[in-house]
Amino acid sequence: MIQNKIVVRFQDGRILKGQTGDFLPTKPAFHLTPVEAAPDAKPIEVRIAEVKAIFFVKDFAGNRERKKVQEFPAGKPVVGRKIRVLFQDGETLVGTTQGYDPTRPGFFVIPADPASNNDRCFVVTCATRQVSFV
Repeated sequence: MIQNKIVVRFQDGRILKGQTGDFLPTKPAFHLTPVEAAPDAKPIEVRIAEVKAIFFVKDFAGNRERKKVQEFPAGKPVVGRKIRVLFQDGETLVGTTQGYDPTRPGFFVIPADPASNNDRCFVVTCATRQVSFV
């Protein structure tokens, strides 16, 4: 089974890093094996209703000193619709989407910054304050 490296940000501010092999955008829950878990540890269940966003990352370390870019590179074509997401906690995410529907539990966003540590992000709709096309 393919394991995705993810960082889960919860609506209450908690953060979990680990791997999942059973996340589906249409399911109410998935399982995560935390990075620091013992090799024989059982995965924990994560309920989508508690999540703000799931970041599918290149690596877990990231780069805290790197300045976050919220703009599209000049002259580079984009795939999908440009979107700006304002979360309930005030954080903003800018990128592209091919499947935003406010009636669905969530949607994927590809970050505008091609150098981002995030390959893609699953945004939980109820954790957003405003979603707009740019």
